[in-house]
Amino acid sequence: METAHLIEQQLSSEEIYNGRILHVTRDTVLLENGDQAIREVIHHPGGACAVPVVMRGGVPHVLMVKQFRYPHRAETLELPAGKLEQGEDPAECARRELREEAGAVVEDAKFTLLGSLFPTPAYDTEVIYMYLAEDVTLLHTQSLDADEFLDVTELPLSEAVDRVMRNEIPDAKTQIALLKAARALGI
Repeated sequence: METAHLIEQQLSSEEIYNGRILHVTRDTVLLENGDQAIREVIHHPGGACAVPVVMRGGVPHVLMVKQFRYPHRAETLELPAGKLEQGEDPAECARRELREEAGAVVEDAKFTLLGSLFPTPAYDTEVIYMYLAEDVTLLHTQSLDADEFLDVTELPLSEAVDRVMRNEIPDAKTQIALLKAARALGI
C-alpha cells in the first residue's frame, strides 16, 4: 500500500564504490517537505535461499550449512543460499545453491516460493527470495566455490525453529525462512 506523500525523489547520484558483489552510491533526494537529504545506498543484486526438507521417520528434517562469516568473525548456521547472477531467476538461484552447498536437488512440484524479504531496507537494495524444497534428493556431493568452505548438517525442523527462538541462529533470512517453512508444513 503506497502513500503518495511518503516518497523521496532522487535529484542526483554519485558512485562511491563499485565492487564484485555490490556498489555504493551517494544520492541527493528531495523530501516531501521540500528539503534535500543525502542517502547512501548499497546496490546488491539480491539472493535466494532454500529450506531443504527431508523426511526421517515421518519427521521433517532440514539441511543447513555451517560456515565462517568474516564480517562477524563467527561460524553461523544458515540455509543454503547465494547471490543472484545477472538476469538469473531467483528460483534457479535457490536450486543452484541447494545443489552446490547442500548437495541436494528437488522436483518442481515440491519447490514453493515462501516469499521475499528486504534484509536492510534503510540503505540496501537487496531482496532475498525464500523457497521451501520438500522431499529433496541427496546427492552427497557439494560443488563449492574456490573460496567457500562449509559443512552440511541436518536437524529436525522443529529443533531449527527452537534454535531461532533461542536466538542461536542470528541470520535473518534463515530465521524468517525457517519460521515460514514450519508454518507452511503445520509445525
